[in-house]
Amino acid sequence: MDIFNDRRIVLALIGGALALLAGLGIAIGMVSKTRSDKTSAPPASQGGLVVETTAADDGGIDPARPLRCFVAGQYVGEVTLAECAKKNGVATGALDVGVDSSGNLAAADQAGTVLTPLPPVQTEPVVAQAPAIPTAPTTTSTPAAPAAGGPAGACWRYSGAAWSKLPSEMPLGACVQALFAGHCERPGGATYGRWMAQTLRLVPGKVEVSGDNRSFRTLVDQGPGCAIPSIG
Repeated sequence: MDIFNDRRIVLALIGGALALLAGLGIAIGMVSKTRSDKTSAPPASQGGLVVETTAADDGGIDPARPLRCFVAGQYVGEVTLAECAKKNGVATGALDVGVDSSGNLAAADQAGTVLTPLPPVQTEPVVAQAPAIPTAPTTTSTPAAPAAGGPAGACWRYSGAAWSKLPSEMPLGACVQALFAGHCERPGGATYGRWMAQTLRLVPGKVEVSGDNRSFRTLVDQGPGCAIPSIG
């Protein structure tokens, strides 16, 4: 009887040890799965689907997009650019495309006061400037005089439904002179230009400026003989 009892005890101990090992194995497996779930990326249904687009807006006009059309200064409805050109009896490229007085995209046979042309598309790459190295201030140095006429910037002329950039950069006053000096605008008409990020407009008796290409204010009044006073 003692022998049988001893065998039962040994078998019980072995069974307990096997059960303990199995439990440890299950626990280790569950811990490993939990860590894997935390570090792995969730499926799209849980983490959300991210869509990346690489196509950039090149500033062109969608030929199928309706826009407000003007013929001889009169609004004739919303049609495509090609249909508006047909109504005006000109080629598509001869139409002025811009913003009308209501702030909507529009096309006309000429800019005039009907619409303001869209700003020119900047194609020149932006060159990163290296940060300036600070220098210790001195008490004997003389401050440099500011540049005559203010900062220089790009000056653009709008004519024939297209923008053309003047050869050199210049201050605002010089740009106004280059664009409009000696030119008197007819009643109801307008001539456009651009200096840096500002739109310039010559209307009868004055030159106007706009920072948002929509709201204009008087920049300088035109003098006798279509002359334009200097802008300080």
